[in-house]
Amino acid sequence: MADIKKFAEELVNLSVKEVQELAKVLKEEYGIEPAAAAVAVAGPVAAAAVEVEQTQFDVILISAGQAKLQIVKVVKEITGLGLKEAKDLVDTAPKAVVKEKVSKAEAEQVKSQIEEAGGEVEIK
Repeated sequence: MADIKKFAEELVNLSVKEVQELAKVLKEEYGIEPAAAAVAVAGPVAAAAVEVEQTQFDVILISAGQAKLQIVKVVKEITGLGLKEAKDLVDTAPKAVVKEKVSKAEAEQVKSQIEEAGGEVEIK
């Protein structure tokens, strides 16, 4: 098993020139097409390059708009803060983080609640 791991590491660490040489050898000596060889060699590298989908989001209050009192009430309800703390949070807009590290669904729900009350929200 250790030999397979070592072989896999060597394949992953090949330069582009070495991959081309390997493809040539595989085609000429073993009848394996270069495209298949490139996929086999680049597979682990390509898998590592795939971007990880974001799973946690922050809900940021950009503006309370004209309905500041309504926004304070909604923020109080969403966060569980006291009235003064919720007002202080709303006053820090546009940098007010209403919720941190929540799921996309929860972030969208919070966003819709604040927007219904007249506020402007961004999800990051």
